[in-house]
Amino acid sequence: MDDQQLLRYSRQIMLPRFDIAGQEKLIASRVLVVGVGGLGSPVALYLAAAGVGHLTLIDDDVVELSNLQRQIAHGTEDIGKPKVESAREALNQLNPLVQVETINRRLDEAQLNQLIARCDLVLDCSDNFATRFEVNRCCVNNKIPLVSGAAIGMEGQVAVFDSRTADQPCYRCLYKEESEETNLNCSSNGVMAPLVGIVGSVQAMEAIKVIAKLGEPLIGKLLLLDAMVMQWRNLRLPKDPACPVCG
Repeated sequence: MDDQQLLRYSRQIMLPRFDIAGQEKLIASRVLVVGVGGLGSPVALYLAAAGVGHLTLIDDDVVELSNLQRQIAHGTEDIGKPKVESAREALNQLNPLVQVETINRRLDEAQLNQLIARCDLVLDCSDNFATRFEVNRCCVNNKIPLVSGAAIGMEGQVAVFDSRTADQPCYRCLYKEESEETNLNCSSNGVMAPLVGIVGSVQAMEAIKVIAKLGEPLIGKLLLLDAMVMQWRNLRLPKDPACPVCG
């Protein structure tokens, strides 16, 4: 690291269990963020600020007025722009030391597999179950850690799935593709603005912990938030031996 990096990241480097070694791991890492909306905005901003060396953002949507209530990587002047371009501009302004790659289109599963194979970690910040199941399959196929987040109404959740360890569950162990919950989304159910910031920030923290081998990430656990009473629950997730993806 040069003097500029040492100064920029000094408050993290001061942490005894993180130190220069942890910062160097972040700088050397390649991270994929799937979706740069409500969750992806705080995720991308905090990971860029923390010094993740290479961020790939994938989203095929454009910024709309209704997004601005919660998608903090975008502003009023960005309406009509691709979200990945708006987010890249915000990240470059925040930390020009971070390399930001953007993909403004949907990828088929083969293309997504190739992309994830080049990454050290994936954060699923998408808003639909089809994408979540697809991202999970690709992460399991390539044994890449996955940090999953979701938020709707006044409730949120975060989990970390690490298929590098054979006895750990994957996202498909938690949700079945035919589940009634797969029909839920923010556009039809609504979501409170700060909730996605809370959940996205937890996702970013968990990503840093996995990359830097810091503390105890939420691997094999499900963290649930009821923001109406500001109550957190931490549940253990068992591996499903009959899971069609990782079983």
